[in-house]
Amino acid sequence: MKICFVHPNHQRHLKTPTSEKPCLVRTNAAQTVLALASTLSALLLVPSQASAASFSFSTGDPDGKIATLSRPASPGKIQTETADDFILTQGTFINQATFTGLLPSGAPLESISDVEIEVYHLFPIDSDTTRTLNVPTRNGSPADVEIDDATRDGIEGSLSFTAKLLNSSFDVSNSIVNGINQKTGGEGPVTGQEVLISVTFNPPISLPADQYFFRPEVLLSSGDFLWLSAPKPIVAPGTPFATDKQSWIRNDDLAPDWLRIGTDITAQGPFNAAFSLSGELDADLDGVPDSSDLCPDTPLGVVVNADGCSIDQLAPCAGPASGGTWKNHGEYVSTVAQAAGSFVLQGLISEDEKDAIVAAAAQSNCGAKARRTFEA
Repeated sequence: MKICFVHPNHQRHLKTPTSEKPCLVRTNAAQTVLALASTLSALLLVPSQASAASFSFSTGDPDGKIATLSRPASPGKIQTETADDFILTQGTFINQATFTGLLPSGAPLESISDVEIEVYHLFPIDSDTTRTLNVPTRNGSPADVEIDDATRDGIEGSLSFTAKLLNSSFDVSNSIVNGINQKTGGEGPVTGQEVLISVTFNPPISLPADQYFFRPEVLLSSGDFLWLSAPKPIVAPGTPFATDKQSWIRNDDLAPDWLRIGTDITAQGPFNAAFSLSGELDADLDGVPDSSDLCPDTPLGVVVNADGCSIDQLAPCAGPASGGTWKNHGEYVSTVAQAAGSFVLQGLISEDEKDAIVAAAAQSNCGAKARRTFEA
């Protein structure tokens, strides 16, 4: 029997279980990854641990062409968001990020009071495509709304951040702070302190393969943070990709629409924004990184323990995970019961779900010896 959950990030990718055994649906994605190891997986010889597969992405170093506001709402100031895209070719855990921008001249690093990170799908996902647009196009833009499960915030404790001064005086050719409207041309040159902000996510951001937008916001005790642009197309030491979109901006007055910074506002560019991402691959999207996953290729949506193993993988119908065949049907049912019991202890499934799993195992033919028929 498969125990399935629907993860908010995976709903579009959820596979329909093909097993003839019943599938119990769970909706709490947080329960799929716990720090506790399964008692049974320690007893069984599951597949060997996968080698670490790291992920990294970068748009490269700032080019000094434009700096754009990216801040949360605060007294007397409306929220303003700048976003730029990245691509994932496999399921990925994003553990860390960096981005480079300007602080006002003379502002101490301690003036950074909060950092918030959001991730958006590429339009039209998570968007209302029937309403009237107030911008030239939404093709290639971020979605209307962020991916809730991928939001991280320093004040809420889901990320930590550090700031490093790179240059005490960094000149930028153009800027956008208040003029978020079509063909304003930007607000001219600006000089500030070039700062690298490094972020660690807790928990990591887990995303399936797709194209996304990265949106950081920085709250200062005084003044505004401006995110620096990077070259488009991406050049070394960045990570070029063929479908790279330009950076976009909006404030609360324009939302849910977005404007292209280069094409719509400044008639320059187009621009990227300076940021990087790093983490580990999670090819089977089971919530356990490949480097820690003892059971690769888990079917999408199946509940796993901290080792990345499902009950089906710990107690396969075909025979013990350590190899060979079941001695009899009772051995199979007993192993399923042990695995299901360990999942209950780890808070992955309920007692009722465990009972249903064991009952389904008892009704199956797994481990049963084939009966011979004899002609009279």
